[in-house]
Amino acid sequence: MVHGTHNAVSDDRNKDIKIYINGEFFKREDAKISVFDSGYLVGDGIWEAMRLHQGVLVFLEDHLERLWTAAATVGMTFPFSKEELTQTIWNVLNENNMTDHVHVRVMITRGVKKTPSQDPRLTIYGPNIVIIPEYKKASETSKEKGITLFTSTIRRGAPDYLDPRLNCHSKLHEVQALIQAIEAGADEALMLDINGFVSTCNATNFFMIKNEEVWTSTGQYCMNGITRAKVIEACSRNGIVCHQKNFSLFDVYGADEAFVTGTFGGLTPVTKIDGRQIGTKSFGDMTRTLSGLYQDLIKEAVSHGN
Repeated sequence: MVHGTHNAVSDDRNKDIKIYINGEFFKREDAKISVFDSGYLVGDGIWEAMRLHQGVLVFLEDHLERLWTAAATVGMTFPFSKEELTQTIWNVLNENNMTDHVHVRVMITRGVKKTPSQDPRLTIYGPNIVIIPEYKKASETSKEKGITLFTSTIRRGAPDYLDPRLNCHSKLHEVQALIQAIEAGADEALMLDINGFVSTCNATNFFMIKNEEVWTSTGQYCMNGITRAKVIEACSRNGIVCHQKNFSLFDVYGADEAFVTGTFGGLTPVTKIDGRQIGTKSFGDMTRTLSGLYQDLIKEAVSHGN
């Protein structure tokens, strides 16, 4: 079995989900898109993922803001408002009778080209919108076990050629980093920035703990993680020192604890990095405390309906 931060409890209901494509619903096996789609041809698309907890799309405004920023970054104009997209997402959830433990992925490409090309002027219609809702509850067994990381030679890029904060379909460099980690016997990849400081992982953001203080990267070269931001917020609210700073593998190897963050898995502890044991427990005390504080933020969002 594949082990990592996206391990989910098996749910047979996912066999019968209905997937949204440009205003229509399709069974899983019938959900298809043109081979001339710009996302398929050249990775010209953006995406967002969010969670449905107890009938509430948690941190929805943060996710929508990140999606609209991504669209502006790649020069994509949406023919709908945030309110209209929100209603479409709810239509998809209602069509599937979903209320809890659901992971929603929204993918928007520039559209269909008349011929294979990078040129956006050759787009004949679009954008293409796909929404995939799945019953996905993070595996507690995997979370308790923790994950191992391997530091990849693939670096996180500078913002002047592919800003790491952009949720785009061009993920090949992250796939390459993950492949390196898997071949080295680890679960996922730790990635450095262009200056050699610790940045992020291939699909999650990285944190370490030293002397009961939380460290994470400056944010200049890491993914614009909403869960990352919520952990930083939780620290601020609860008087926990959290440094957003440059640090290297020298610091990481001497960490008391480490964990990664993501929309799906929340906080997942890290047990080894490059073969070196991190801490004395698979799930460190401070990591567990922060995980609880993050869950408190989710409960607060649910109680407020957003």
